[in-house]
Amino acid sequence: MKHLTIVVPEGQNNLSSIVGTYKLFTRANAYWKENGRKELFKVVLAGVSTEVEFYGGLFTVKPQAHISSIAKTDLIIIPSLNHNYQEAVKGNKQLVDWLEKQYKGGAEVASICTGAFMLAASGLLDGKRCSTHWAAADHFRMMFPEVNVQADRLITDEKGIYTNGGAYSFLNLLIYLIEKYYDRQTAIYCSKVFQIEMDRQSQSAFTIFSGQKLHGDEMVRKAQAFIENNLQEKIAVEQLSSMLSVGRRNFDRRFFKATGNTPLEYSQRAKIESAKKSLETSRKTINEVMYEVGYSDVKAFREVFRKITGMSPLEYRGRYNKEAAA
Repeated sequence: MKHLTIVVPEGQNNLSSIVGTYKLFTRANAYWKENGRKELFKVVLAGVSTEVEFYGGLFTVKPQAHISSIAKTDLIIIPSLNHNYQEAVKGNKQLVDWLEKQYKGGAEVASICTGAFMLAASGLLDGKRCSTHWAAADHFRMMFPEVNVQADRLITDEKGIYTNGGAYSFLNLLIYLIEKYYDRQTAIYCSKVFQIEMDRQSQSAFTIFSGQKLHGDEMVRKAQAFIENNLQEKIAVEQLSSMLSVGRRNFDRRFFKATGNTPLEYSQRAKIESAKKSLETSRKTINEVMYEVGYSDVKAFREVFRKITGMSPLEYRGRYNKEAAA
């Protein structure tokens, strides 16, 4: 029998990803047992305390084991952390060290949502792809510049390390892992029982783009402000760099380093975010919305919109604006 460890970090405020993981894997085990096979995983909750409080003591979790008693495990699940990321990482050093040791000993590791901060603190994500909640991606990039953050991705899978996007999308990661460890039929069964959509790969449709502003480059901040305040304009990068008295190559380099996007990508994302808000809240036509954010070519607008959100403008309006779609 394989060993699955669901870790219970200190200073937690997120219970759902712990409970959800426990329920899905125990149900997958039960399904195998009902079909004449042995349970695949022994599921254990482990931490460094005998009891961890959630939501101001409203709920408590009592880990079944101290991590020091687990010499070897096959799969580790790290739940979502509270939003004081630096404090959460600092307060779980013993757990972080244990994660690194277990991975080097052959365990696979999966982080849920902001659990990626704890995983990254171990150094195991350096040079690898990683997803996390889109709202935490900028903080993550600042704390862990060696990690290749792909916040549009719902799931990453690289060298026995799995990460996922935000909030309840962790259910999709669990279905992914169940298919990988059990089989496709068990994953389908669990997706039906818990009513989880299978094979989702992106969290792009849920992302609210606000731009990376947590850098110290004043020139880039001015460029960002100009782009965001002139969405109707077709801004040439040469024009922008010239306006700010910076050479084109230096401007591109500094902009990408500060924001994680090229100036063109940033402009596209800002324009599409504005278009999304119009599609969500107004009855304007697709063409009207398109012109408002500086596009005159319907095909080009649709292509950029789909690239960023994963769906067409019409599909997006149908999902998020029932009144306009009626």
